[in-house]
Amino acid sequence: MADTGAQVLLRGLIDDAGLFPPTALPMVQAVERHRSDRIVAHPMLSHRLVCPASRWGELVARLDGTQRVEVGLVLDTDAGAAGTLPAADPRVRVARYETRARPDDLRLVADLFRSGDIGAAGRVVYFELDRDPGWLDAVDILSGARPLGAKLRCGGTRPDQFPSAQEAGAFITACVERDVPFIAAAGLHRGVGRADPATGAAHYGYLNLLLATAAVVQGRYDDVAPALTATDPARLACAAAGLDPATAARTRELLVGYASCSTGDPVRDAAALGLLGSWEV
Repeated sequence: MADTGAQVLLRGLIDDAGLFPPTALPMVQAVERHRSDRIVAHPMLSHRLVCPASRWGELVARLDGTQRVEVGLVLDTDAGAAGTLPAADPRVRVARYETRARPDDLRLVADLFRSGDIGAAGRVVYFELDRDPGWLDAVDILSGARPLGAKLRCGGTRPDQFPSAQEAGAFITACVERDVPFIAAAGLHRGVGRADPATGAAHYGYLNLLLATAAVVQGRYDDVAPALTATDPARLACAAAGLDPATAARTRELLVGYASCSTGDPVRDAAALGLLGSWEV
């Protein structure tokens, strides 16, 4: 049976960021949870473990001889996107890299991809953009350089780490209009937006981001901000369920996925909202 629009929207959406705050699992627990998730194989999970490059050694030390792990490697050392990468291990497949958007690195790597001269052809890199003046110029640089993409940080421990609806909407719009794939991280483990009791900042839910992206895909620009700020679960669930599969597929070509410290909460939220359909156990 073909996926519904909601299932297309949700399939493989969630990367496992259990190593990061606020969950911050020890490596042994993160690897064990990831192994369990792979056995269960829920369709919403990408089964990709997000791992800092600084903890690569810990990761490979915890794998047995038969274990295989797909990783999104966060380049959290000083090397950046152009630096030396950790030594390869046959048990680990690095599906993509994430790094901060150093302007020189960004322009250099994008130019090399476009010219076809880069040595590591096909390397997928997502650049996290700081929300400084002119920050969306980076999206222009990335245009036409797939599989390079952008990364939006949606939260943290301080209110200033949460992008406003205007900022998030401008980022999403820029990426969709320029055909730049993007990922998101931090604060998105629930389906529906809510206020953070610790910081007072507004968290986005993953449905908020998906539906805002779908709105741009469909040319409904006036619906982007309302989609991001909506907190009515029934309204968001109805909008997600009403998306046609083609729009949902294009939405996911652009919003490739997001990192969640919990791999259980997002699935439970989707189930509670009635979006899982035939995936429901």
